[in-house]
Amino acid sequence: MSYEIAATGLNAVNEQLDGISNNIANAGTVGYKSMTTEFSAMYAGTQAMGVSVAGTAQSISRGGSMVSTGNALDLAIDNGGFFVTCDSAGNVCYTRAGSFHTDKEGNIVNSTGDNLQGYPVDDSGTLETGTVTDLQIQTGNIPAQATTEETFTANFCAQDEAIDTAAVPFDPINVDSYNSSYTTTVYDSLGNEHSVAQYFTKTADNTWEVHYSFDGETQSTTTQLSFNESGTLVSPTSPTPMTFSADGAEAIEMTFDYGDCTQYGSEFAVTTNAANGYASAEQNGVQVDGDGKVYATYSNGERMLQGQVVLATFPNENGLQAVSGTAWVQTGESGTPLLGAPGEGSFGTLSSGMLEGSNVDITGELVELMSAQRNYQANTKVISASTQLDQALFQAM
Repeated sequence: MSYEIAATGLNAVNEQLDGISNNIANAGTVGYKSMTTEFSAMYAGTQAMGVSVAGTAQSISRGGSMVSTGNALDLAIDNGGFFVTCDSAGNVCYTRAGSFHTDKEGNIVNSTGDNLQGYPVDDSGTLETGTVTDLQIQTGNIPAQATTEETFTANFCAQDEAIDTAAVPFDPINVDSYNSSYTTTVYDSLGNEHSVAQYFTKTADNTWEVHYSFDGETQSTTTQLSFNESGTLVSPTSPTPMTFSADGAEAIEMTFDYGDCTQYGSEFAVTTNAANGYASAEQNGVQVDGDGKVYATYSNGERMLQGQVVLATFPNENGLQAVSGTAWVQTGESGTPLLGAPGEGSFGTLSSGMLEGSNVDITGELVELMSAQRNYQANTKVISASTQLDQALFQAM
């Protein structure tokens, strides 16, 4: 019987050595989770029968060290969650290995060609958070977009002297005919740049007049700004429409939103000057923010939203079934996954240009290796001792 018991010990230690060697071999594998061999004593009634391997467990919840790569589509999860991937057959896996790239069609895929899942965008660039599908980055150039709106926020100095416009009519060349000015770049339908200058003239207490010029040509339309005694804008209450003629292109029809402007006793200062529109441009890269939003970047400085990475969490992540050292599938024991955007609730944030390395502790594995080696040697000595006893018994007969 001692032979059989010792043999079970040798078989169990062999499986433990397989696990240890696999951990050491994957010490440099991105997203790998170390495994531990679990033993179970065997009995037949009250008779000891040795040991068996009850199974292996992966340290899924223990994170690995972060490694910088500089690749925008290398993603690491800070804290909880798994990336969701889907292969061509529709099989869904969950992983912490965030090494991704784009294929020839612009799909974001991992090294095995599985598609990264996330929220897509519609034709207007709005996230469709009710749908989870393959994330794809549009390739090619973007056409020019004409400016349609400008949000302008500034403080107008309440201490400025009012200008008698009858005596000093507005003239952009005469700096005495206005109190302050600001110039903005706008774009026509062909992507050509134009300059729109705004000239602010205080005409009375709490009242200002805005004059405009387009590419140096004074416009006939003006806007009246009125403030109350607390310095808050009271009119206009809606954005002011303006139309500028651009040679060879469609007229620029845009609005100026002055809704957050103030009038206090400090100097004129612009805090917001945001105008949309841009020239045509070529795609030159990809950016992924901490909340998982994926953008295509362009040579004109614009970036366009392409989608948002989703993460998954489980009621019992240790119940996931491993399909490799870096990927798992849902089981009844793991529970149904909860999907959401990075940074929300229990979902971790993303770090672009980083990868989560293996969580293997080499020092700990070498200690386990020496312990397994001693156990193996001890079991072989049991077999050797049993052999010697049997030989002595046969000689005595």
